[in-house]
Amino acid sequence: MSRGYHTNWNVPPEHREDAEYRAAGRRMDFAQAVFERRTHLGWSAAELADRAGMTEEDIDRIEESGIDPTLELIERLAVALQSGARVDPSASPEFRFEGRAA
Repeated sequence: MSRGYHTNWNVPPEHREDAEYRAAGRRMDFAQAVFERRTHLGWSAAELADRAGMTEEDIDRIEESGIDPTLELIERLAVALQSGARVDPSASPEFRFEGRAA
C-alpha cells in the first residue's frame, strides 16, 4: 500500500502554501461556517436562501465548497444569518460566522 501524503493526509508544507490549495481551504471553511450557523439557527437551506435573496441551489453549492467566498457574498450571508463574519488566516478554521450578542 502506498504511503504517500494522499493516503494519510500528510500534506507537504510547500503544497499548503499553493494558491489553489489555500483557495480550496477557504471554500471548505466558508462552507462549514455557513452550514454550522444555518443549522444552529434551525433553518433549512431553503429558508436561508429566502432570507439571503438567493436560491436553494446557491446555498447547496456554497455548502458543498463550490463557491468562492467573496466579500459581497460574505456580507450578504452575514446579514441573512444574523451574525458577524470573522476571517483569521492564522486560525483553523480560518472563517466563522458568529452570532451577535443580544
